[in-house]
Amino acid sequence: MAAKNIDQKLVPPSKTGYPRLKMELRPLLMWFALCVVYATSKPTEKKDRVHHDPQLSDKEHDDTENFDYDHDAFLGQEEAKTFDQLTPEESKERLGMIVDKIDADKDGYVTEEELKAWIKKAQKKYIYDNVDRQWKDFDMNNDGVISWEEYKNVTYGTYLDDPDPDDGFNYKQMMSRDERRFKMADRDGDLIASKEEFTAFLHPEEYDYMKDIVVLETMEDIDKNGDGFIDLEEYIGDMYNHEGDPQEPEWVKTEREQFVEFRDKNKDGKMDKEETMDWILPSDYDHAEAEAKHLVYESDADKDGRLTKEEIVNKYDLFVGSQATDFGEALVRHDEF
Repeated sequence: MAAKNIDQKLVPPSKTGYPRLKMELRPLLMWFALCVVYATSKPTEKKDRVHHDPQLSDKEHDDTENFDYDHDAFLGQEEAKTFDQLTPEESKERLGMIVDKIDADKDGYVTEEELKAWIKKAQKKYIYDNVDRQWKDFDMNNDGVISWEEYKNVTYGTYLDDPDPDDGFNYKQMMSRDERRFKMADRDGDLIASKEEFTAFLHPEEYDYMKDIVVLETMEDIDKNGDGFIDLEEYIGDMYNHEGDPQEPEWVKTEREQFVEFRDKNKDGKMDKEETMDWILPSDYDHAEAEAKHLVYESDADKDGRLTKEEIVNKYDLFVGSQATDFGEALVRHDEF
């Protein structure tokens, strides 16, 4: 199967009447498609399985100049732009409504942990938007949840009726892997996913309780001899296709050294589950935690380690923009010019 055909529909329309979705809408089919891409990509192209938290903003964090970084971090870059069109009074009013959402336990205070959780959520808005786009395709009875049966029927339909499909896909194996992940995401075990559980299913790398399934699926992809570990050749083989390239690029040699010196921590020649997790889900610097601490420090007037709505609104220009802050920054830029 050529890589260029990956986004095409896989089979004729379903006999069940369920809409046929493109592969990009299916987590497991996407995994299989990636395997195809890996197998057909150029030998010198490096493939990266490591998941890193993105930066909170592409702007410099310098509060002596402006609070643009803080606005992006607190609201997300797209939402931050909308505040620049508001008057200070409108910005304060909207900020007050946001504070009510951040205060998860409704005790009248915003803690560092609540602020950190909000920042992480704001930064992952694109993920929630992606889930919202797919939700209506899977929630067939419009009851506000997605059952495993709904997901299975929409995703696989009559594919499973053909014991020997001519496209080469093992749909039963793929469905089994999807079901395992669905059950992991389904925290209450009722085989019905809420919006948050379905988000964890589609984007498991974003949830701490789903990390084990991310590691397990990665190991299954790479572990070609089925011994439950990733050895050096499997590690390199997943990133690099020797075909048509007699001499290894320098980055491949570097990866071999990385495996020996850093990935294989116990020096037994292979990576186990814990070593694989350290590789693909590294403990990065927590930008959201650092920003939450910064916002609390700058806004906590009575220094009790938590914020009231009044304290946050009093420092509204640190959290959100407005026409006033946008105009002020324009004046600064004009003076510098």
